[in-house]
Amino acid sequence: MSPTPALSAADLAQIDASLKDTDRLLEGNYPGDDGSRQPVHTVYVPADRFTPDLAADWGRQALATVEANGGLEHLGALLGQDAALAAEVAPRVAAKLAAEPIEDLRLDFEDGYGNRGDEAEDADAVKAGQAVAAAVAAGTAPPFIGIRFKCFEEATRARGLRTLDLFVSTLADAGELPAGLVLTLPKVTTVDQVKAMEFAVGRLETAHSLPAGRLRFEVQVETPQLIIGADGTSPVARLAHEVPGRITALHYGTYDYSASLEISAQYQSMEHPVADFAKEVMQLAVAGTGIRLSDGSTNVIPMGDGTEDAWRLHGRLVRRSLERGYYQGWDMHPAHLPSRFSATYAFYRQGLPAAAARLANYVSRTEGAVMDEPATARALANFVLRGVVCGAVGADEVQAQAGLDQSQLTALAHPRLATVHQ
Repeated sequence: MSPTPALSAADLAQIDASLKDTDRLLEGNYPGDDGSRQPVHTVYVPADRFTPDLAADWGRQALATVEANGGLEHLGALLGQDAALAAEVAPRVAAKLAAEPIEDLRLDFEDGYGNRGDEAEDADAVKAGQAVAAAVAAGTAPPFIGIRFKCFEEATRARGLRTLDLFVSTLADAGELPAGLVLTLPKVTTVDQVKAMEFAVGRLETAHSLPAGRLRFEVQVETPQLIIGADGTSPVARLAHEVPGRITALHYGTYDYSASLEISAQYQSMEHPVADFAKEVMQLAVAGTGIRLSDGSTNVIPMGDGTEDAWRLHGRLVRRSLERGYYQGWDMHPAHLPSRFSATYAFYRQGLPAAAARLANYVSRTEGAVMDEPATARALANFVLRGVVCGAVGADEVQAQAGLDQSQLTALAHPRLATVHQ
C-alpha cells in the first residue's frame, strides 16, 4: 500500500509562489544557446583597407602561402596530424579557403585604425558602410561582418559613437541591414558603458525604424576592471542581466588585458595564467545565457623562416581554445587561416567517431562503456553539429556513424528550441 503524501496542495502552491522569481529568472535570463551559427574566427582589418573582394583575396594569399611551404598535408603534419587525418583535413581546408576563407570580418576603427582626425574618420565610416552594403549585395561578404569602433572612455567616446552612427546609418540608407551584422564595443571597463551602448543602439533603431533589439553587439573583455570591479564583484557577470538580449558575445583581448596586468611583452599570450583566469570567469558569467565566447589572437605571424614555427604555435593555441570550450578566436593575417582551419577541422574529425558512437547508443538506449546523461548528450550533439556547420565533417558522415540527420542532431543539441517550435 502506497503511503499518503505529506505535502498538501497548499504546500505545493506556497512553494510555487516562493519560486516565481526564480522561474522568471531562469526563463528570461538563461535561455541557452539560440542554435544559430557561430563563426570559428573573427578577422580584423583596418577599416579603410576593406574592399568587397577582400575575403577572396585573403583566401588566395592563404593558399599561396601554404603551397609555397609544403602544402596542406605538410601543414597538418606540422600540427601533429597523422598521415591519414592530414589527408582527410587537407582537401576540406583547401575548399574552405577557396569558398569561404573568412567567416567573420570586423572593419576596425580602433587600434588597427588609430586617430586620423574627424574628417578622415567620418569619410571612412561612410565608405565602410557603402563597401559592406556593396559586398553583401554582390555576395562576396563573409557571413558575419561589421565594425569595431573606438571605446566609450571619455577621450574617444564621442568619436566612437559618431563612427557607429555613420556606419549604421549608411547601411540603413542602403536598404535592409546585413543579416550577419556585428558591432563590437572594445575596452569595456564598467557595466555603465555597456548600458550606454544599449541606449545608443536603441536610439539608432528608432531613428531608422528598425525592430527593437535588431542591433545587438559584442563586448571585448580587455580590462581587469571588468573581471573584478572596484567593489570586489565581477561586473562581467552582470552584463547579460543588465542589458538582456543585447549582447551576442564576449571576446577576450589578449594584449590589452595582459598589458593592463603588467605582463612583459614577451610573455603576453592566450595561454598565460592571467588569460586563463579571465576566460574562466567569462565562461562562468555567461553560462546558460546564450552569449557566445571568443578567445583572442596571437601576434606571431607565419612569415619567412619562422613560418612553420608560427603555424605550430597558432595551431596549438587554436586546439587549446577548442578543448576549453572557446570555439572562436581572432586571426590577424591571411597566413593564419590555414592553421586556423586545419587545427579546427582536425579537432572535430578526431572527435567524431567516439561522439557519434555515444550519440547512437544514447538515442537507441543501448548500453555502452559510457552511460551518458541528457546534458552530456546535448554536449555531444552540439560538438558534432559545430563540426558539420564549419565544414569539418559532412552530414553524410554523421548519418553513417550516428544514424542521425542534421535536424535530429539539432534537436538533440538544442532540445529547448525543439520544444518551442513544436
